[in-house]
Amino acid sequence: MQKTLKSLLFISFATLIFSFISVQASAQGDDAGKYRVVYKGDKGPGVGKNIVFIATDHEYRGEESLPALARILAKRYGFNCTVVYALDSAGNIFPGGSNIKGLDILDKADLLVMFMRFAHFPDAEMQHIDDYVKRGGPIVAFRTSTHAFDIKNNPKWAHYGWDYKGEKTDWKDGFGEYVLGETWVSHYGTNHQQSSKIIIEKSQAEHPIMRGVKDMWVQSGGYTAEPKGTVLAKGEVLNGMTATSEPDKTKEMLPVAWIKDYQVENGKKGRSFTTTHGASEDLLNEGFRRMALNAAFWAMGMETEIKPNNDIAFVGPYKPTTFNFSGYKANVKPSDLAGWDSLIMPGEIVKKKTK
Repeated sequence: MQKTLKSLLFISFATLIFSFISVQASAQGDDAGKYRVVYKGDKGPGVGKNIVFIATDHEYRGEESLPALARILAKRYGFNCTVVYALDSAGNIFPGGSNIKGLDILDKADLLVMFMRFAHFPDAEMQHIDDYVKRGGPIVAFRTSTHAFDIKNNPKWAHYGWDYKGEKTDWKDGFGEYVLGETWVSHYGTNHQQSSKIIIEKSQAEHPIMRGVKDMWVQSGGYTAEPKGTVLAKGEVLNGMTATSEPDKTKEMLPVAWIKDYQVENGKKGRSFTTTHGASEDLLNEGFRRMALNAAFWAMGMETEIKPNNDIAFVGPYKPTTFNFSGYKANVKPSDLAGWDSLIMPGEIVKKKTK
């Protein structure tokens, strides 16, 4: 009788502990869910594959361009696409913020797409990024992702910082230099005054990423870049904000799109694609949008799925905000972008708070 009572008490206690752990895990999962919007495809070559998008830059409205790309890859090609945002204290999307949760989904990701700038994520979230990089996970990176991290108050992750000069000499100038092939250097062309024509390198005209790509023109100005990797295209700075603007003859053409086989210490080899463009309105150009989508397939080793006539039409309404440093569509939660037909991006443009 006494043994039976003890057994019952033990079982009840174990059940209580298990229930508590389950509730805690559920609560954590629900909390992480606030930072995400998920687009789940159901047919196409991407079925069963997971793409994670991290959107948090201060200026170029990556919070708009990334969900637009995610919808295309999910709806038209079957990928399971999750866009993760940094949030403010009210749970609204906060461009350029570092309050982020739920990057554990990188553990099962087949591709990471980044539009980030000067992030300093919590330890647990950085660990998932580090694990992904060490397993050689494919990466597609836009514009400010060359300086994705700025971590000076945490020695564990300081080497990811864009201007790192510490003891880990392989990581000189951080994640951008080591993994993508270039860190932040300087602007090359004046934003809002000089747009860019993107010209494919003749030697790379047959590269899978350039399949079906033509007439690339983007509104964002250029960056100075001399990347380690294979240059696919260079940018011609234009004296104006139209595709027919005259070239700035004082500026040579510099790399704006490249690929790299990366491998960090104690890690496996992986593929990365980087472009120094990708602002919200840049996606309106079909050539640039096709290159970006082709890069996703290439990074995952799915070159055979890159057709010159792949459907790259937007899914749902895409009305991008003109990129700028001080204003963004405020009071928008990731859940406001759910479904195929929600507007990217709802809300009213407000001046960004610095704190």
